[in-house]
Amino acid sequence: MSTGSAGQTSVKSEPNVVPMIDIMLVLLIIFMIVTPLLAAGFTATLPKGDNLRASPEQEDEIVVGLDVNGNFFLNTRPVTEDVLEEQLRAMYAARTEDKIMYLKADQNLKYGRVQEAIEIGRRAGARMVATITEPASQQGLFDLEGEE
Repeated sequence: MSTGSAGQTSVKSEPNVVPMIDIMLVLLIIFMIVTPLLAAGFTATLPKGDNLRASPEQEDEIVVGLDVNGNFFLNTRPVTEDVLEEQLRAMYAARTEDKIMYLKADQNLKYGRVQEAIEIGRRAGARMVATITEPASQQGLFDLEGEE
């Protein structure tokens, strides 16, 4: 503080932005690291279906995914074939009644790769396999020309 000519003190009110800049740099680094990891998750174009019943995914469901390249995912986490079977076996051993495996696979995969996923689930203890699809276009019963 400095004293003025009449003995009054003049207070400089300047914001201290250094702590704010530090916090912003830390947040920037965190977002730079996390953003590519979010984009690197499960990516697949699901097959389309007609007359589907809406059923949102639940937290306790076991979802096995196959992405565009045929890589396996268990509940959106990438896994290898060997680890997939072990983890599925442990998950189904803890369940007493519903041993359903939900399968989410890219529509352009060869059927042999999808069959491998089904067989891994069967060996691990799945009693039922349900596939997850997306609804087809919702244009109605008639096409654009009015034909049925």
